[in-house]
Amino acid sequence: MNTPKDILQHYSIKPRKKLGQSFLVDQGSIEKIADIADVQKNDVIIEIGAGIGMLTECLAKKASKIIAIELDTRLIEVLKDRLIQYENIEIHSGNVLMFDFRALAETVHQKIKVVGNIPYNISSPVLFYLLSFKEIINSFILMMQKEFVERLVASPGSKRYGVPSVILQMFSTVEKVMNVPAAFFYPVPKVESSIMKGVFLDKPKTELHDEDYFVRVVRDSFAQRRKMIFNNLKKSKLMNGFEESLLKDALKLASIDGQRRAETLTLEEFGDLSNILREKTERYF
Repeated sequence: MNTPKDILQHYSIKPRKKLGQSFLVDQGSIEKIADIADVQKNDVIIEIGAGIGMLTECLAKKASKIIAIELDTRLIEVLKDRLIQYENIEIHSGNVLMFDFRALAETVHQKIKVVGNIPYNISSPVLFYLLSFKEIINSFILMMQKEFVERLVASPGSKRYGVPSVILQMFSTVEKVMNVPAAFFYPVPKVESSIMKGVFLDKPKTELHDEDYFVRVVRDSFAQRRKMIFNNLKKSKLMNGFEESLLKDALKLASIDGQRRAETLTLEEFGDLSNILREKTERYF
């Protein structure tokens, strides 16, 4: 019972489609993810979607503490059985979107690392949930759908550059580390996967007067990708749409042509525009 396939067979594990389960069964890829995580002996790691515990075991051999989060109650029993000899592994049954990262950080008195194989159907919610704890998370190594990872690391002007790209890159450094073929999973998914590594920054890449306001400006700027940024912001949910004169003035102060599309704006331009709009509408907040 040494390989992932052996373990799945031994415990009669059948992947649950409704949970988006697809198990990584290539041992080499599992070890590479552990290497990419660059685990140190004092690290506290949260693993999202521990599955049958193959990666959990690799991480536990180096880290101080592992919190293995798993939603599937069947797999909780597998994890408990397989990893019983590791005193530094804590198995948590539940949804990662309900897990209190801040409470953990306060308990261990340090920042934490996050590692995980994220089901494709919850990639975006998980990513933005991690962003809400960015001040207490150090680094994150996530395996997600290749297309989504390429969106996250995309540059301005690219068709893949959008809301997730701008927001994540404003608050972290991110890079795609490697691709993982679909054939390395069971069952074989219809899409390819990629591993992304990121580090949350101590402060945004450009100064922001109001981070929540910045996020809302970015979202509204991309409301309809083919429309000019002026037209999108004119219908923004902020202020029930900005007045034309105010918006024109803000765009001019930010040195942004209102006829440009949001996908062409840099992080710095989004930051400047957000700050200017926030200042001009401050009396309403």
